[in-house]
Amino acid sequence: MSEQRSLFVRAVWFLLVGWWVTGIWLSVAWFLNVTIIGLPLGIKMINKVPLVLTLKRRDRLVTESAGGSQHSLLVRAIWFVFVGWWASGVWTGVAYALSLTIVGLPLAIWMYNRLPFVVSLYQY
Repeated sequence: MSEQRSLFVRAVWFLLVGWWVTGIWLSVAWFLNVTIIGLPLGIKMINKVPLVLTLKRRDRLVTESAGGSQHSLLVRAIWFVFVGWWASGVWTGVAYALSLTIVGLPLAIWMYNRLPFVVSLYQY
């Protein structure tokens, strides 16, 4: 696996491309999630938001715990149907608005990293 790109390259990407491509990317991902048929692709797109916004790759560190920290698929499906689809739309809108400001950018990146949890209770 390749290493992270330099902070300079990531900053230039964000300023020239990342901020506007992320808005389109999130809109398509959210639409796919709501269609249910496109849900698998929509979730994959949500997981790639930090990469699209700032070229930041997710850490591949996986640790095992005794109790298993993920909710069951049934609980996650119920969450998505009743809360996740609309909450992720609000969460995404707020995060995108914050990402357009210098002051709000750190919070926006934190929110993007938690977007899979908001959509379906999926924990990294």
